[in-house]
Amino acid sequence: MASENIQHATDSSFDELVKGETPVLVDFWAEWCMPCKALGPVIDDVAKTYAGKVKVGKMNTDSSQHVPVKYNIQAIPTVLIFNGGEVAQKFVGLTTKKDLSAALDAALG
Repeated sequence: MASENIQHATDSSFDELVKGETPVLVDFWAEWCMPCKALGPVIDDVAKTYAGKVKVGKMNTDSSQHVPVKYNIQAIPTVLIFNGGEVAQKFVGLTTKKDLSAALDAALG
């Protein structure tokens, strides 16, 4: 469900993933979530397209629960785009590569 361009985040590694000036896309998902599985290939494609420009991470909300609570993740899939360590954009539910790309392009300036 993930490519070599995707980092798997946990509660303990999340802050390290999103800090810094590089834009970061984080996909909050769970194994049992069918829409999450449908979004997986889109996230993989975005990760390949933006390799070296942005960081892409996935966080399993079943195994890591503190960060999703901190960011008020109430439904999955949810994708957060971080810019400068802060949430710049939020997508809830299935979304398209076009919409994610537009958000990442805006974050890249």
